Amino acid sequence: MSHKELSQYQETLNLIIEYAENLGYKESDYVTLLSPDRELSVSLPVSMDDGTIKVFHGYRIQDNGIRGPYKGGIRYHPEVDAEEVRDLALLMSLKCSVANIPYGGAKGGITVDPRQLSKDELERLTRKYAEKIFPVIGLDIDIPAPDVNTNPEIMGWFSDEYAKLVGRRVPGIVTGKPIELGGSYGRTEATGRGVTTVTHLYSQRLDLVPSETKVVIQGTGNVGLVTAQLLADLGYQIIGLSNISGAVYNPDGFDVSELNINNGDQKNYDILLDQENSEVYPDDEFLEMECDILIPAALGNQIRGNNADRIKAKIIVEAANAPVTATAEKILLEKDVKILPDILANSGGVICSYFEWVQNLQYFNWTEEEVNEKLVAQITKAFEEVVSVQSEQKGTYRQAAMSIAVDRLIQANRAKGKF
Repeated sequence: MSHKELSQYQETLNLIIEYAENLGYKESDYVTLLSPDRELSVSLPVSMDDGTIKVFHGYRIQDNGIRGPYKGGIRYHPEVDAEEVRDLALLMSLKCSVANIPYGGAKGGITVDPRQLSKDELERLTRKYAEKIFPVIGLDIDIPAPDVNTNPEIMGWFSDEYAKLVGRRVPGIVTGKPIELGGSYGRTEATGRGVTTVTHLYSQRLDLVPSETKVVIQGTGNVGLVTAQLLADLGYQIIGLSNISGAVYNPDGFDVSELNINNGDQKNYDILLDQENSEVYPDDEFLEMECDILIPAALGNQIRGNNADRIKAKIIVEAANAPVTATAEKILLEKDVKILPDILANSGGVICSYFEWVQNLQYFNWTEEEVNEKLVAQITKAFEEVVSVQSEQKGTYRQAAMSIAVDRLIQANRAKGKF
C-alpha cells in the first residue's frame, strides 16, 4: 500500500479544520488560525574567522498572537526553511493553548550547521540575527527561546545584542538564558521534566511497574538526556539510546547517571557502549526496537508511513516536535499504539519559559524547587484535561489535545470582537 505524506504544516492545518468543525464552529470562526500573523525572512552577512563574508538565511514566523505575546524557540540546523519554521510556529500556538499559558506561537531559525562554525563565528551570527529580527520582537511582543542546537549561552548573546540596540538591559526579551543574566532555575531540564511527568502519569494510569517497563529514547540532546535520567530515577529501564554518533542497546538497562550534555554526542555514545552487555544497534532499525515506551526526542518526521508498521512500542511519547506523521499515526492506531502528542508532552519547556518571563517582569527569582513544583502542577493539569476530553470523545489523545487548543484559540478570537 502506498502512503502519500502531506507536508507537516498542511497536516496540522487539516487537523485544525477537522477539530474546529467537530466542535461545531463555522469557517469564519477558525479561518484566522489557518495563516500566520507575520513572516520575516532575513539575510545574515557574517565575517568569518578567515576574513571572508558568508551570508546565512534566517526566519522568524509569528503564527497567532490572540492569547498573548508570541513565544517560540530559535533553531540552528542545515535543514531549517520557511515551511518548517511555519509549522513549528503553528505547533507553538497549539502547545501554549493546551498548557493554558498566556502566549501565542512563534518560531525562528537559521539555516546553518553550527558544528561547522567556530564559537566566535556562532556569536557573530547570533548577534546579526538578533539585529535583523529586532523590529518584530519585544518584551510584550515576541519572546524567543532556545531550540535545536541553541542553548543558554546563545540566548545570552542574543539578549546582550538586544540590550545594545535598545540602550538598556531587558532580561525578559528571551528565555532559556544563563542564570547570571536572569535565567530561571530548572529551565534547562524543564522540557525533559515535562516529558517525564507526562510519561509517568500515563504509566500510572495503565498500572505499569517502572522497574518492569522498558523505555527507548531517540536523541540524547538536552530533552532526551534529561528524560532518560529522570525516568531512570523513577525506576524505569532505559534499554535503548541513540544520538548522532549511533544507537546502543542494553537489555539490562543503562546507567544513565554517567551521561552529561557537556560531554558531546561521541563521548556519551562511548560511555553507553562501554557499559556491560551494551551493544551497537543498527541506526535504521532503532525506532523499531521492542519496548513498552518509545520516546522520539530528536527531530520531526522520524516515524513515517514507510516504517510505522514495524514499530513495536505500545506507547509513544512525542518529546520532539511532530516526530510522527499523520500517515504513520493512522497505521499505529490500527495497531492500538497509544500516542501522547507533542503539544502536551513537550510543553514543559514553554511552561518554564513562561515562569522565567514572569520572574523577569517581577525582578524576582523563584527557587528551583518552586519552579519544578509549579511546572509539574501546570503540566499535570494539562494532562488531566486531555485525558478527560479523550475519555469523553473516545478518540485519540492528539484529538483531545487539539480540540482543547483549537477551542481556546477560537474562544479568545470571539472574545476580541470583530476584525
